[in-house]
Amino acid sequence: MSRFTSRSPSREQASAAALAASELLEVLWGRGQEAARSAEVSPSQLRALLVLEKQEGTNLRTLAEALASRPPAVSRLCDRLEAMGLAERGPSATSRREVELRLSLRGRVLLEEYRAARSRDVTATLEQMEPADVAKLAAGLEAFHAAFARRAADEGGPSVRDDSVADSA
Repeated sequence: MSRFTSRSPSREQASAAALAASELLEVLWGRGQEAARSAEVSPSQLRALLVLEKQEGTNLRTLAEALASRPPAVSRLCDRLEAMGLAERGPSATSRREVELRLSLRGRVLLEEYRAARSRDVTATLEQMEPADVAKLAAGLEAFHAAFARRAADEGGPSVRDDSVADSA
């Protein structure tokens, strides 16, 4: 049963529902992280792994920008990821002064486990919904994604690719 009192929710009601859903998704993501043996990986490390997956061969400066962090902190973060066997550093193909960052095989496996655990949780929740509600949710989320992409383009901000997790970590 919907929390909305009218047939057509206001933008404020929709915003409140979206915020509530995002908080639930954060809980699901956290459970997925724990279930995927990645409990030893902090949220910031997980975000870095997701960026490295999307931007294979990125350098420290670009990773720092993507994480909205400072290069020294990102360098230490990469030190830890490398020590854990989740990321690898190597010489840049374009500049001898830069280092490229890549996911290791272990890092890829960890992300696969993480996504599988999240997928199981989301699927189990969706199975509790009526098919018509699932269709409405999918249409609403697609519209939300498209609106965000338009807004980001208008503001000159980061774009969200269709295959991204909107930096879901």
